[in-house]
Amino acid sequence: MVALFGISSENLMVAVLPVIGSMLLAFGIFQVVFDLRKSKRRRLMDRLADTGGKKDKRADKNKQSVLRKRIAEEQGTEGLDKIVASLSVVPKFQRMLDQANIDWSASRALVNLIGLSILLGAGAFALKMKTTTCVGIGVGVFGVPMLVLWFMRKRRMKKLVEQLPDVFELLGQALRAGHSLASGIHLVNEQLPDPAGTEFGRVFYEQNLGIKVEEALTNMANRVDQLDVRFFVTAVLIQRQTGGDLAEILDKISAVIRDRIKLFGTVRGLTAEGRLSGWVLVGLPVLVFFIELSINPSYAEVLLYDPQGKLLLYIAIGMCLMGLAMIRKIVNIKV
Repeated sequence: MVALFGISSENLMVAVLPVIGSMLLAFGIFQVVFDLRKSKRRRLMDRLADTGGKKDKRADKNKQSVLRKRIAEEQGTEGLDKIVASLSVVPKFQRMLDQANIDWSASRALVNLIGLSILLGAGAFALKMKTTTCVGIGVGVFGVPMLVLWFMRKRRMKKLVEQLPDVFELLGQALRAGHSLASGIHLVNEQLPDPAGTEFGRVFYEQNLGIKVEEALTNMANRVDQLDVRFFVTAVLIQRQTGGDLAEILDKISAVIRDRIKLFGTVRGLTAEGRLSGWVLVGLPVLVFFIELSINPSYAEVLLYDPQGKLLLYIAIGMCLMGLAMIRKIVNIKV
């Protein structure tokens, strides 16, 4: 491609590297100017969070998270953030960040990830790497953080569901002792660790700043997006309208969730063989290929360098992934 246009690789490097440097410099200046323009909002947030004396770090984070959504909306009204914020995927990504307890703006994070992947991909191209390698670097820079966030979110939400029976028992005992619902939620925030303490702490500080407790609970249900939490919020909303013994309702919900957790553990144990079969299905061909590559390289390299071998290799990879997906679909029993 370079030879066709009569441009040497050295001249291409001289032309491309200044462009990349200029893009990085412009991006850095944009970040500095943007941070300076947002300094007033940060000072306001610090004043609202500063109540004097020693404070728990988690309590400070919960108080600040009440203002995070509003600040993120204001930050997403300028420049590239405004364009990215208009995409339908941004609210879903923001929910993933909230569920992983990452205090980022979704639009800003997407802009940074896309910009970084493009810059590193262009840098790899300037270093005369293959086109597939450059594309792989760009996709990896964007995809690896997403994968890490997905695992963080999944692990945290699983831990939250496992904490819910203790949460409801503590709330029921607080209500029987004469505490209000808001006071019981504050007790959960103080007594239980993250994620239950953090999420219910956000509910407490939201209602403490003027939001109705019903609306704060609904916000939590939408934020964590877990069926058991929605059961709890729905029960509270109905009880607030029609009356009844909320402590008894919470005890029943707690018992149901405990039984579901036990049943889910039993199902996981019974389906462990199927899940292991899926991983063996993917891992065994890869292991055999590398063993064959070390024992008889000329035989295995047909899949790497021969055009028909490459096609067969791609088909085999696709079929292995399809088999793994089908096995996981079969053993993924909803409880």
